[in-house]
Amino acid sequence: MSVSALSLTRALGSVSGPLQVVSLLSLVLLLLKAVQFYLRRQWLLKVFHRFPSPPSHWLCGHSLKIQNYLHVENELQELLKRVEKFPCAYPRWMWGDNVYLIVYDPDYMKVVLGRSDPKPNDVCRFLAPWIGTGLLLLEGETWFQHRRMLTPAFHHDILKPYLGLMADSVRGMLDKWEEFVSQDSSLEILGDISLMTLDTIMKCAFSHQGSVRNDRNSQSYIQAIKNLNSMLFSRLRNVFYQNDLIYRLTREGHWNHQACQLAHQYTDAVIKERKAHLQKEGELEKVRRRRHLDFLDILLFARMENGSSLSDEDLRAEVDTFMFGGHDTTASGISWILYALASHPEHQQRCREEIQSLLGDGASITWDHLDQMPYTTMCIKEAMRLYPPVPAISRELSKPITFPDGRSLPAGIKVALSIYGLHHNPKVWPNPEVFDPSRFALGSNQHSHAFLPFSGGSRNCIGKRFAMNELKVAVALTLLRFELSPDPSRVPCLIPEIILKPKNGIHLHLKSLT
Repeated sequence: MSVSALSLTRALGSVSGPLQVVSLLSLVLLLLKAVQFYLRRQWLLKVFHRFPSPPSHWLCGHSLKIQNYLHVENELQELLKRVEKFPCAYPRWMWGDNVYLIVYDPDYMKVVLGRSDPKPNDVCRFLAPWIGTGLLLLEGETWFQHRRMLTPAFHHDILKPYLGLMADSVRGMLDKWEEFVSQDSSLEILGDISLMTLDTIMKCAFSHQGSVRNDRNSQSYIQAIKNLNSMLFSRLRNVFYQNDLIYRLTREGHWNHQACQLAHQYTDAVIKERKAHLQKEGELEKVRRRRHLDFLDILLFARMENGSSLSDEDLRAEVDTFMFGGHDTTASGISWILYALASHPEHQQRCREEIQSLLGDGASITWDHLDQMPYTTMCIKEAMRLYPPVPAISRELSKPITFPDGRSLPAGIKVALSIYGLHHNPKVWPNPEVFDPSRFALGSNQHSHAFLPFSGGSRNCIGKRFAMNELKVAVALTLLRFELSPDPSRVPCLIPEIILKPKNGIHLHLKSLT
């Protein structure tokens, strides 16, 4: 053998040693992971043995049955089948050892919402780059401080003057619709309603002057929020997207990053505009002397218990959270309510007659009017039962829990509270698919946790009264101007993302009544 060949053989031998060690260590690590996975799954199977569920694949869980990645519109239909078959709750296996207990029973809901369990880590980790660690994701004492700090922003003395701003935004949208009604085609309403609710929240909570309806940045922001909703939903259900590094390298991860940046730029501009206004001569003291401050002013003047003001990061997190919650959930709610009324013309007409008797031509709507439209309010609630804007919320048990029927779970288990499943549960709501506003008639016997469009417990939606006011204003003024009917060729297909959205939009025919 030549000298060069001998040298090469020795070199390969010297390399193969470390490679063999690495290969052996990798194999041992893989075996340990496999054992860990097996033991964890066996433990989970034992934990859930009293909660029956459909057969699941040991690796793919129930995803093969629901076909999440290709046909997400099947998910709600599958859920309703399971609501009828399995009492109170069932475990849904996402993949491997990733499992949620899906809950849709009011007694179960009451127990979970009466505790202070945190949101699951994966939900927080995926949401934080978008909305930051604000009121929605905070836990413990910090959450309590922020909640207490922001509660005055929803005092009725603050909310009263907002009605005029809400009405102006709604009328601006309806004026645009008047230009459309001469056409024979149906109108997709969710896009316009999203712009209207964004316009409303900008005026009410952030003291924005002017309208955002024709603002390109506002339209881009709404599209970014829509994309973020879809991408978060996709990521939660894709095993390959769980790792942050891998996700960032995907095309969807890149789009997610861009959408987050666009949303942050929009909210940064809102904060910057308000700060600039407060720096004008006399404005700062004028605002300080107010008895009640609006949402953004409270944040800008806030002092925590240690005397420090909110950091720029905390400030933007709260603005991002409320901007998203204040416009997107409300837009979904209004759109589905109008669709439900369009699909049930007898109830639509009864609401219209009630509103006409109260408001006349709708030139003005006052705080007192909001409590004087009982049938319209019943229809709004029934529509929100059928189409809850937030279809599910989740918790991770911080300590063991025992449910009213005696079944229990240990700490560390993830629980998804299916508001959609609860609202369509035939054991809670007889004939749940029927639109029946009388369910909410005064004196009706309802479980305290049978209707949860704004969640429940101490972490219920802080802006629920603001939202209900806006829903009533939007529905009342719309019914005074238009007769609504659905487009039978474009029936909306429900997608249970963070917000309940239609895959193909909500299309209505409009007939002007003026």
